[in-house]
Amino acid sequence: MKNITVIGAGTMGNGIAHVFAQSGFNVNLVDISQEALDRGLATITKNLDRMIKKERITEADKNDTLGRIATHTSLAEAAASAELIVEAATENVDLKLKIFKDMDANAPEGCILATNTSSISITKIAAVTGRPDKVIGMHFMNPVPIMKLVEVIRGYATSDEVTEKIMALSKDLRKVPVEVNDYPGFVANRILMPMINEAIITLHEGVAGVEEIDTVMKLGMAHPMGPLQLADFIGLDVCLSIMNVLYDGFGNPKYAPCPLLVNMVTAGNLGVKSGEGFYSWGHGTKDLIVSPKFS
Repeated sequence: MKNITVIGAGTMGNGIAHVFAQSGFNVNLVDISQEALDRGLATITKNLDRMIKKERITEADKNDTLGRIATHTSLAEAAASAELIVEAATENVDLKLKIFKDMDANAPEGCILATNTSSISITKIAAVTGRPDKVIGMHFMNPVPIMKLVEVIRGYATSDEVTEKIMALSKDLRKVPVEVNDYPGFVANRILMPMINEAIITLHEGVAGVEEIDTVMKLGMAHPMGPLQLADFIGLDVCLSIMNVLYDGFGNPKYAPCPLLVNMVTAGNLGVKSGEGFYSWGHGTKDLIVSPKFS
C-alpha cells in the first residue's frame, strides 16, 4: 500500500497527511477549497520546521515529505488510484455519510475506506457504502504527528483482513494501534468525555473554579492537561457532539451533556478555535488565563 487519500485539510486531516507522507506514502490531500489546502500545507510545513529545530529530521526529510503531498479539490481525481482513503472531516454524521457515499462511488474496487471519527458508528457509516467489509475506523489523536495512539475500530461487517491491514499500516506510521469494537465513543471518548463533562458539571455547580479543577486533575491525577483546558483544546462543540452521541447511543442519563456546555456552544464560546472557552486564548502568550466569565 503506497497511495493514500486524506479528506479534510483541517487540524486532524493535515496531521494525518503529514504522518503518512513522512513515512514514505504518496498522499492526495482533499478539501473543498484551495485556501483550506494552502492552510493545511502551511501547518504541515510549520510542524516540519519545528521538528528540524529539535533535530528530529533534516531539511532534506522535510522537502521529501512535502514532495509526497499533492492537493486536490476534486475527490474523483484524488481517489482514482487510492488504496486507502482516510476521511477527517467535521464530526457531523450527515456530512460523513454523504462523504462516504462519494468515497464509495469514486474509489477503486479494492480500496479501504477509513474514518477518523471520534465517536460516530462505523457500522452506520459502512451501511451507506457498497463495501461495508472494507470500512473501518482509524481514530488518530491530536496532535497527530506527536501522539502515538490509533484506535482501530471494527464495524459490524469489517473483515479480519482489512483490520489486520490497518493494524499493520498503523505500525508502519510508528503508531501504536489498539483494536476496539464499534460502540458509542469507542474506548477513548467513552471514558474521556464523561470525565470532561463531569468537570464542567463540577464548575457549573460551584464546587470549584476553572483553575482549581484543572490543578486537582493535573497534580492529583498526573494528567498533563486539566479537563477544562483539554475541552478548550478539543473544541467545546466537538465535546458536545460526542456527549450527544453517547447519550443517544446508550439512552443513559449519566451521559447527558452539562447545560453549561450546551450554553457555551450555543453562545459560540468553543475554546481555542474561537478564542474563548473556559480560558481566554487571544492574548498571544502561552499563559493560562481563565475566561472573565469564570474568574
